[in-house]
Amino acid sequence: MSQTPLLSETLEPERYELLAEPDGLSALTRRRFFKLLGGGILIFSLLPEMTPEAQESGGGRRRRGPNGALPQEIGAWLHIGEDGAVTVYTGKTEVGQNIRTSLAQQVAEELRVPLASVRMVMADTERTPFDMGTFGSRTTPTMGPQLRKAAASARQLLRELAAQQWQTAPGSLRVEAGKVLDPQNGRALTFGQLTKGQKLAKAVREEIPLTPAAQWTIAGKSAPKIAGRAFVTGAHKYTSDMKLPGMLYGKVLRPPAFKAKRLSLDTRQAEAMPGVTVVRDGDFVGVAAPNPQLAERAIEAIQAEWETSPQPSSRELYTYLKTHPAEAQRPGGSEPETQGAIRDGLAAAAHTLQATYTIAYIAHAPLEPRAAVAQWENGKLTVWTGTQRPFGVRGELAQAFEMPESRIRVIVPDTGSGYGGKHTGESAIEAARLAKAAGKPVKLVWTREEEFTWAYFRPAGVIEVTGGVQQDGTLTAWEFHNYNSGGAAIRTPYAVPHQHIEFHPTDSPLRQGSYRALAATANHFARESHMDDLAHAVGMDPLAFRLKNLQDERLRAVFQAAADRFGWGKAQPAPGQGFGIAGGLEKGGYVATCAEVSVDSVKGAVHIKRVVTAFDCGAVVNPDHLRNQIEGANIMGIGGAFYEGMEFENGKLLNPRFSGYRVPRFTDIPTIEVVLVDRKDLPSVGAGETPIVGLAPAVGNAIFAATGTRLRSLPMIPKGLKA
Repeated sequence: MSQTPLLSETLEPERYELLAEPDGLSALTRRRFFKLLGGGILIFSLLPEMTPEAQESGGGRRRRGPNGALPQEIGAWLHIGEDGAVTVYTGKTEVGQNIRTSLAQQVAEELRVPLASVRMVMADTERTPFDMGTFGSRTTPTMGPQLRKAAASARQLLRELAAQQWQTAPGSLRVEAGKVLDPQNGRALTFGQLTKGQKLAKAVREEIPLTPAAQWTIAGKSAPKIAGRAFVTGAHKYTSDMKLPGMLYGKVLRPPAFKAKRLSLDTRQAEAMPGVTVVRDGDFVGVAAPNPQLAERAIEAIQAEWETSPQPSSRELYTYLKTHPAEAQRPGGSEPETQGAIRDGLAAAAHTLQATYTIAYIAHAPLEPRAAVAQWENGKLTVWTGTQRPFGVRGELAQAFEMPESRIRVIVPDTGSGYGGKHTGESAIEAARLAKAAGKPVKLVWTREEEFTWAYFRPAGVIEVTGGVQQDGTLTAWEFHNYNSGGAAIRTPYAVPHQHIEFHPTDSPLRQGSYRALAATANHFARESHMDDLAHAVGMDPLAFRLKNLQDERLRAVFQAAADRFGWGKAQPAPGQGFGIAGGLEKGGYVATCAEVSVDSVKGAVHIKRVVTAFDCGAVVNPDHLRNQIEGANIMGIGGAFYEGMEFENGKLLNPRFSGYRVPRFTDIPTIEVVLVDRKDLPSVGAGETPIVGLAPAVGNAIFAATGTRLRSLPMIPKGLKA
């Protein structure tokens, strides 16, 4: 067996599996393989040989390596059709961050084709490579380079194919606009002409040179959102818009509080309703009906008794977190980071400040609640759902139904936002349970109240900070303890000789998980607020104080860029007006935010009038859409900074709907200015998370400048400044 990969025939177009080519394969057999792609070409990463266990768990390019570890190669593929169209496959999801466009731009750049000729196939476990998920701002720094390598490898192969046909040196040929050109003789071949009848597979060249950002002509430019018109006109179909022949609608029986135990169940009234299927599967109880209204009536007709138990309330949350350490180390916990000796640092300080900051649980509140459509056919399960982890959800389904992943397909339509809140597959599993029992496809769409209640929350937390500073503004000591909210961005970027930084996992009264920027928002809020108080203690300008203690040149650059655009230090605020500044780094991105607020001392109202954010994420792939990301992050950040917080008692949420849970409104949105620090000399990194972390501390610092009042809780003013 040679190591030259080919393509096997499948039941669906554009779904490919890898084979090893047998020695002596006949020309007729080769032609049959080639015909399947219409003379196309496939670029992929070579993967290690599969074990039987790997074949059973998923097979093909989606397999896991030995001991369950992921293979090193992502295995991203490109197919070039006879018509020159380029189809790109990635397991990443599109959840509103516009990654479909920026990835397509990078492929078009390296392949030298028009952007309009690139078609992205995303987040379909049966058609795309295995992917861990869309989270952590990892798509741009990981998938971007992989697809660029695949495209550059394809470009080099096309040049070699043309050189063979023309019997010339590949280096003398040029590739542009979907063609290979021979400048000396004026000859040209389209990609489709080259791929027809030629060998269809080749490994990605890991060391192939990529186009420097300074030479980009498609990437690095503002391009309109791919399929943007469909979203604006409503033509795009979300999961909740889907309809299948014979489809039923599902509802699930929910307990009245977290951790409630069901004592009794009476489903007779629901079972008597024509067309209703009642499903009982262990603790799971649900119904499927021909329309949503009947499903709702059926679930309301089910009688159940529940036993609830006393649980902590939001009023006692922070005391609870401090006094209930986690029984086992939670993922994300780490050993304390110590440098020097805190005692020595505090002894050397002219001023020491200690403060406690608190962070509420907040909800993701996506525009599209969780939804899924499930269909069973011939022992195979297909689920359409909005998730950030299609392969993870496939694994959850396999575990729930005790079946191999190879018989499960998860498809993710472009989804109405996630913010880290759609990593799990609850709605997919619920819809699949109902569909299996009913024998028909079932669509399940969570209500807004279900989305608030049964999803997970951004972790609440308590943060204790002690800082020491000399009179000239030099930091001497920094002690930082985070209870529960997380260790993301917990390290200080400032130069401090004596440090102790520690994350303490605790028992959480509510279910918690990922949220945009994770704990970086909480840690930046506490750190940058405390830095402002230290600057005030020694009578220094907040920006000058930061720059004095900051050695990271990229962070210094964004602070200076934001301050210059804002006009920091050039004008004194009027009475009732305050200016604030904050910044930091996370996920490889550097951000600084300046804010201007006005305070109505009579009404206790605070209004953010202007925000300036400078951001450095390396080489910018799409400037307009990066600005959109930064503006959106700031607007979302207003909610967590001012209003958002879950209220609960004895395991029951008290504000699980928008009438009681305040998110930013149009009247809350200030003027937002964005400064892009485009570092074409550095790799591109993600921008979906980091820009949010500067808003809350910048606004809090501005409120302090305007009023002299330091607000140390998020949200800062859920019921107004007076409260």
